[in-house]
Order: sequence, then structure tokens, then C-alpha cells
Amino acid sequence: MDFWDFIGAIFWFMLLVAWFWLLIAIVTDLFRDRNLSGWAKGLWCLFVILLPWLGVLVYLIARGGTMHERSLEHAQRSDQEFRRYVQDVAQPSGVADELAKLADLRDRNVISAADYEAAKAKTLGQSPAGSMNP
Repeated sequence: MDFWDFIGAIFWFMLLVAWFWLLIAIVTDLFRDRNLSGWAKGLWCLFVILLPWLGVLVYLIARGGTMHERSLEHAQRSDQEFRRYVQDVAQPSGVADELAKLADLRDRNVISAADYEAAKAKTLGQSPAGSMNP
């Protein structure tokens, strides 16, 4: 195998990799689209698999213009879900954080000791006298 045969083999291998990448992108786009019915998705997949070159070319001509929009929509939806998850996880854990905030306010003399005790009892679900609510 000489140098140019090696370069040719690399070229065809990279073309094959690009082909698989395109095929995966198209199938991903198909299943990401909420406007297509299951039958339409199945027919597109069948078309792309049975007649790969023609199927991909027709898909890119017919639906390629909106592939970016669906990809962007999916990325935004994933980002929103991730941000919501982070906010849920990062939120204060509840009673302990409320008590820490109240103690900080009391220590900085923002609220009085009596206000602190009343808010603490309310946070713990107790009446100001110290008994549990029914």
C-alpha cells in the first residue's frame, strides 16, 4: 500500500464517519419532532434505511431547513429542565435553614428575642407556648 492508497483509505473512512453522523442526526431529528405522527416517523426511517443516499437527500431537502429549530428547541428545553433541577437541589433544605436565618436576624438585632422565639415556634409547627399544634 503506497502513500496515496493510504490517503484514499482515510478519505473514504472519514466519508463513512460523516455518513453515519448525518444518519444519526436525521434519525434523532425525526424522533425529536413532535409534529410528525408515529407512522410518518416510521416511513421516514424506512426510507432512509432502505434507500440511504436518496432518503437522506430527500429528507434534507424536505425537512432540513427546520432541523436547526428542533435542535435549538430541544437544547432550550434541556437547559430549562437542568436549571429547574439545580434550583430544586440548591434550595434551602427547610426548617434548619429557616432557623439559621432567624438566628442570624436575631444576632444582628434585626428582630427581638421574643420575635425570634415566636418565629421559631411557628417554623417548628409549635404554638408560642411550646405545645404542638393538633
